[in-house]
Amino acid sequence: MRSAMSDAPQIVDLFAGGGGFSLGAARAGFNLAASVEIDAFANETHGRNFPNCRHLELDVAGLTGSELLLAAGLKKGQLTGLIGGPPCQGFSSIGRRDPEDSRNSLFGHFMRLVSQTKPAFFVAENVPGILHERNKELIATALGQLPKYYKLLPSTKIRASDFGAATTRTRVFFVGYDPAKCLSLTNEVFDPPEGRSPTSVGTALAGLPIEIDPAWQRDEQAWRVVTKMGGNSFFYSKAQNELPVGLGDPFAVDAFFERGYASGCFGTRHADAIAARYGRLRAGEIDRISKSIRLDVSGLCPTLRAGTGSDKGSYQAVRPIHPTQARVITPREAARLQGFPDWFALHGTKWHGFRQLGNSVCPIVAEDVLTAIHARLK
Repeated sequence: MRSAMSDAPQIVDLFAGGGGFSLGAARAGFNLAASVEIDAFANETHGRNFPNCRHLELDVAGLTGSELLLAAGLKKGQLTGLIGGPPCQGFSSIGRRDPEDSRNSLFGHFMRLVSQTKPAFFVAENVPGILHERNKELIATALGQLPKYYKLLPSTKIRASDFGAATTRTRVFFVGYDPAKCLSLTNEVFDPPEGRSPTSVGTALAGLPIEIDPAWQRDEQAWRVVTKMGGNSFFYSKAQNELPVGLGDPFAVDAFFERGYASGCFGTRHADAIAARYGRLRAGEIDRISKSIRLDVSGLCPTLRAGTGSDKGSYQAVRPIHPTQARVITPREAARLQGFPDWFALHGTKWHGFRQLGNSVCPIVAEDVLTAIHARLK
């Protein structure tokens, strides 16, 4: 395991999931000291892709700041940043919006850990629904736990496509910092880099296998040859390059860079009538029964949904329909649309792969926000 005394500033990812925020942090120049994730399947994926990180399968609600630092291998004062996306189902506009959802309190526990570990900065991500009037007191109470000397930026909505991703996924970011450890931050942190433009669905899916056999249901069947995109475009660099030192599952990295294979090309069995119905849809149309939308080659993908874990009924999320094929997209296609690289190992099951991608922070957005903060560290 890499020592936590790396020269790079140390960061811990709470509610880490499959690793979107973690990937953005690593690409922004941080050393991921530890991740905290209670879901064993997400921890499995994160563990494969971040082998030098300490993986803590713990409940954030029951974790103290001193315990977190000890488990992360950090001493007091060594934690530079605390990042994370507290579970958002209780705030989501497409969910039940239950004010009594126990997961709502995890936003407060995130801020409690900030107050107890005192990092130079923190970044918390959530759905736009968290800003609804009904959550105003919850947010105020959570932020009220922070040390008085912390400076807070106004919460800001970020649309992933503005940063170059192929999805309209919009999330709210909360950023705070210790002025003794970080130079002044403004909302320019949330501005997309100059000249950055959205990536179309067609560009995002370029080089991935189009003909997907419905029989590809096992992990070993879902590793398929991917064509290198070529060129030196922004999206090519994010999708098929930029592997930070110490990251990546050795098998997946070798499979992609040496042999051109990527994981997650699972097939989906559609009844003939369903496939025929999907095939008749035009770009942007929504199937009247499944509610799946037909992606547009020249357009953007809507927010990918996660579905639920076994503790919430194991419901599969509605998945977009491929722009040219009469089928829903594969997890690998979802990963491209969400901004994950081909060398990133997806979970070995279709269900958990989609669930982790739907829950993830867009790594392209995370990288840009954290790069802007990194540049202001003292």
